Amino acid sequence: MSRPTFVVAAVCLRDDAGRVLTVRKRGTRSFMLPGGKIEPGETPSEAGVREVREEVGLDLTGVVLLGHFVADAANEPGHLVDSTVFTADLPGVPAAAGEIAELRWVDPADVGDVRLAPLLRDHVLPALGLGSGLG
Repeated sequence: MSRPTFVVAAVCLRDDAGRVLTVRKRGTRSFMLPGGKIEPGETPSEAGVREVREEVGLDLTGVVLLGHFVADAANEPGHLVDSTVFTADLPGVPAAAGEIAELRWVDPADVGDVRLAPLLRDHVLPALGLGSGLG
């Protein structure tokens, strides 16, 4: 039996120290990349740029494909996320907006007690060459 799947786009932003920007949505516990569902007529890259603007107030001028990954949804038990993930240059200082309750910069070498979404922990960090099974 197939599991319900959300088709999403996300963007990985890193600072000069190599830390990854993560967000936590209101009412949830896991930190993830800025991103969200792709709207009708939107490409994954357009969705990623829009979601970053809505969630952290940054206007990206371009994104680069990191990869396509499927993982357990962090906040919807029994669901999957089918994700197109991009990287982009950090164009300014992010600030929590919209549905975002908290921003946190995560050092991939030492995530401490930060609860990372499966997509970020199991797929994105390894794709960046930053380890796996963290958190």
